[in-house]
Amino acid sequence: MEQEMIEKYKKAGQIAAQALEYGCGLIKPGVRVVDVCDKVEAKILELGGQMAFPAQISINDVAAHFCPEQDDPVAFKQGDMAKLDVGVHIDGYIGDTAKTVDLGDHKELLKASEEALEAALRLVKPGVTLGELGRAIQEVISGKGFSPIKNLSGHGLGHYDIHTYPTVPNFDTGDSSALKEGMVIAIEPFATNGQGAIYESSNPTIFSLIAFRPVRNRMTREVLRDIQDYQGLPFCTRWLQQKHSIGKIRFALKELAQLEMLREHPPLPDKAHGMVSQAEHSIIVMEKPIITTKI
Repeated sequence: MEQEMIEKYKKAGQIAAQALEYGCGLIKPGVRVVDVCDKVEAKILELGGQMAFPAQISINDVAAHFCPEQDDPVAFKQGDMAKLDVGVHIDGYIGDTAKTVDLGDHKELLKASEEALEAALRLVKPGVTLGELGRAIQEVISGKGFSPIKNLSGHGLGHYDIHTYPTVPNFDTGDSSALKEGMVIAIEPFATNGQGAIYESSNPTIFSLIAFRPVRNRMTREVLRDIQDYQGLPFCTRWLQQKHSIGKIRFALKELAQLEMLREHPPLPDKAHGMVSQAEHSIIVMEKPIITTKI
């Protein structure tokens, strides 16, 4: 990997890490979720980064992909577990990191995902298999009496591509595929006291453009022009609300979905609605790996 690319991955990771710590400090009972998301994204831009995906704060049984709309009144409550997931890019090179804030009494569940992440990070180097990483994560989480979420995983980080090869499992899949020098991956264990499997719920607010086709409707074309600025990376309705009415946005997104131009990313709750914790870092795979999102 060229040094210039490494430096951009590192810069993206450090901005993501700073924004994550800043955002975690804002999560308190009574604070609106949307206000924290807005402030985290403003911090990323202030630090010189660009958004790799919208700031997401998934609460309690929701593992991932909750992103409020502009006028969403939902606020944090005492007892919540809030997962803040932050993505930053520099010229398309991405840093992806997440952390759980415990507003209740879930210390062991919080430690399960954090310690599972650390166990996996200690193994990372060329030649280590994906199955070995999954086994390390599973052993820590199961050893604490919890379940890893098996149908969520870590992933590769490509150029303007937030989810690429390889898939990094959170349990021992037996996958003998090995990490290679220069791969960039995000490892993100999810631990739960629920079933250990998520499902796709309804009312997505996060989307990504996956294809382009001619669009006849003027309103849809206007919204599409702004969506194209995200260069295929995920975006949210809240961003589009800065320029368009929510009615216009929903009309356009519905038409784009019918044209099979969009991928929806709905909230992902645990099937048994157990509490979920998450921890995540991005890593450049080398003999001495670089954890880009660790301060």
